[in-house]
Amino acid sequence: MGLREYIIRRLILLIPVALGVVILIFSLLQLVPPERRVLLYLSGNPRELNPEIIKAYIHMYGLDQPVWTQFAIWLDQLIHGNLGYSEYFQELVLQGLLKRAPATLEIVLYAAPIIILVGIWAGVNAAVRRDKPFDHASRVLSVLGTSLPSFFFGILLSAIFIATLKWTGPGRLTFRIESEISSLARTGQWYTYTNLMTLDCLLNGRFDFFLDALKHLVLPVTVLVLINTATLVRVARSSMLESLSKTYIIAAKAKGLSQKEVVYKHARRNALIPVVTLAGLIVGGMMTGLVITETVFLFPGLGNWAATAAQHFDIPVVAAYAMFSAIVFVLANLIVDILYAYIDPRIRLG
Repeated sequence: MGLREYIIRRLILLIPVALGVVILIFSLLQLVPPERRVLLYLSGNPRELNPEIIKAYIHMYGLDQPVWTQFAIWLDQLIHGNLGYSEYFQELVLQGLLKRAPATLEIVLYAAPIIILVGIWAGVNAAVRRDKPFDHASRVLSVLGTSLPSFFFGILLSAIFIATLKWTGPGRLTFRIESEISSLARTGQWYTYTNLMTLDCLLNGRFDFFLDALKHLVLPVTVLVLINTATLVRVARSSMLESLSKTYIIAAKAKGLSQKEVVYKHARRNALIPVVTLAGLIVGGMMTGLVITETVFLFPGLGNWAATAAQHFDIPVVAAYAMFSAIVFVLANLIVDILYAYIDPRIRLG
């Protein structure tokens, strides 16, 4: 089986997986009374509706019908992009999701390359320099990174850089600059191209705004790098040690290949499969919302949005967040599978 056929087969397998996720979420929503579930179908503020109209909506959307009828109606709403109305945030759920996703994506775009590159580099070099100072230092740092929770690092950095040094503040921008951008947008002097704040600042020619947005990204990105790189280093190191002990590595050394060729051409590529798996899970986990990190730094991303919604029992937001998370992880697994096939052709031929 070639790579193209392998990718097509994996794409086809996404359909039953996605359907299974939707069925699972729908099953859990059955535990919620119809008066709350009706928010999944509304496109306006339910506080403006009287109880009789709410009952009419319940009947209209089949919430008093058998389960399979309810599922068919709900699936039709999902296909047409209606995720309901958020009673707490007073907005359409889809609008809220699209508005906050770029903030989370921006953190991931800065953090993920650092995590993957540094994690693989440090793990490989720790294995090559086993029991030497570099190896000991990487193990100490990885144990610290995996042992201490992200909220500890977040609070520590906030206490140092926000409370003490006044280097930056919470949120995505300084309040003054955020107000200035709003004023510029109203007068047509500011254009939103991507909703990625740093990129939009550069595209609008405001390097001073870019620096402010970048400063607000430094602390959450640092927390993510410290936590996730530590885990990746441990996996990369152990996988590399196992690869270096294989007989083909011994044979390569016996043939007179240089240490660089043995390590980077033969051993590292075979050690990458578990590393790619973990990297895919890390990036997928970050894309679904950094609940703790965003909450600590009051960053207006998906994680903060979902955590606030859960605290206020905002069912449509929680359901949309669950579906979005599932889709991201399914796509992350697909990308990981494709990378498997690229790294090791034996996988797609099996």
